[in-house]
Amino acid sequence: MDEVVKNRFEEYPEKVRLRLEELRTLILKLASDLELGEVEESLKWGEHSYSVKTGSPIRTDWKLKSPNQYYLFFNCQTKLIDTFRELHNDTLEFQGNRAIVLSLSSSFPEAEIKNCLELALTYQQRKHLPLLGA
Repeated sequence: MDEVVKNRFEEYPEKVRLRLEELRTLILKLASDLELGEVEESLKWGEHSYSVKTGSPIRTDWKLKSPNQYYLFFNCQTKLIDTFRELHNDTLEFQGNRAIVLSLSSSFPEAEIKNCLELALTYQQRKHLPLLGA
């Protein structure tokens, strides 16, 4: 892990850091399992960013103004959030056309998040398909 990226993780409160590290691990594992090649991990706008050649960038963060929530951000110019809403509106919360909002006090919806992350990591191959082929 890049030193700048590592330092950013250390700035979060412990409970937040653990959840964001859980997301990071899930993203890296999915990319490996799907054999998508190297994941570029960096900071974009002060947020952790993950990208692969076959996908659309994914960012994660926590905001002090919403201390009980953390976020998965996606490119708002894609069909990702619209597709996620169609698939998971009953279990996930969304912010506009750019983010999934997760709660620190709720259980982690792993199956739904894995599905969303897989669609984002393979977006370039799926963007022409209805509901991204889900």
